[in-house]
Amino acid sequence: MNREEFDRAAAQLPIGRDAASVRKRIEAMEALLERAFTVPGTRRRVGLDSVLGLVPILGDVITAAMGAWLIWEAKNLGMSRFHLARMTGNVAFDTAIGFIPLVGDAVDFLFRSNTRNLRIVKRWLDKHHPETRMIEGEVVSRREL
Repeated sequence: MNREEFDRAAAQLPIGRDAASVRKRIEAMEALLERAFTVPGTRRRVGLDSVLGLVPILGDVITAAMGAWLIWEAKNLGMSRFHLARMTGNVAFDTAIGFIPLVGDAVDFLFRSNTRNLRIVKRWLDKHHPETRMIEGEVVSRREL
């Protein structure tokens, strides 16, 4: 992600508490944590979760806090305890494995807890707030669906 893309994405972040604004914020945080950079020489995208995971303990604590923010946003949407527990389990597993030197760093490339949590939130929003569905970055009205 180059500077122009970052500035454009930051300017578009919504501040509201409505479901569409929350969806955009969660998608932006997931992109930052899981696919913000391309590994040189490959097409593999990584994010802050993998990069900060290289810093022993502190990096994992920081990314766990950022993942917990996604769960907090989901709780504010009114998601069920079951969904929140699944999301918490994803972050807890990612954090626990991250504490293991080298193994945790390798797992960060494969197990993307924030992407899994985004998928849970999107499914819930599509069911309970279908007006927030996104197609190519644009909110789709119910009539268009």
